[in-house]
Amino acid sequence: MSGAELTIRPITEADFEQVWPIIRDVVQAQETYAFDPKMDRDTAWQIWVELPRATFVAERDGQILGTYYIKANAAGPGDHVCNCGYMTAPAARGQGVAGQLCAHSLQIARELGFSAMQFNSVVATNEAAVTLWQKHGFAIVGTLPKAYRHARHGLVDCYVMFRSVESE
Repeated sequence: MSGAELTIRPITEADFEQVWPIIRDVVQAQETYAFDPKMDRDTAWQIWVELPRATFVAERDGQILGTYYIKANAAGPGDHVCNCGYMTAPAARGQGVAGQLCAHSLQIARELGFSAMQFNSVVATNEAAVTLWQKHGFAIVGTLPKAYRHARHGLVDCYVMFRSVESE
């Protein structure tokens, strides 16, 4: 990675040309997201950009390195808790992009008036994500036994992870 600063900003329609291959490849790998591996571009746009409250990209020198969305985790009396989804481009993994996206999302959650953030289904074999979320203050508050059909490992557990966003 170059020394240029990472910029995290709201997604634009033009950005989706770089975001779609990231989503497509992550979903097709069937290792981290419970989305249909046959998802098409229009469905990905709807799920990742239209339905959430906001969607952001991380870019450096015009290259999209990662993305996340933020939305209410539930409706009505549960809408004070948000949920986020994060994806990082393969070439940017292990370089701090996801951590910066997480920190940014916690700030945005506060700005949007959410009091907590919950991840509903973190695949237990995704050890890098579990470790990263714990580093950012998330606790595993539940285990969903064999809740994910992993492409390589078969049925694996998922974690529900949670933290307050009221303080960093």
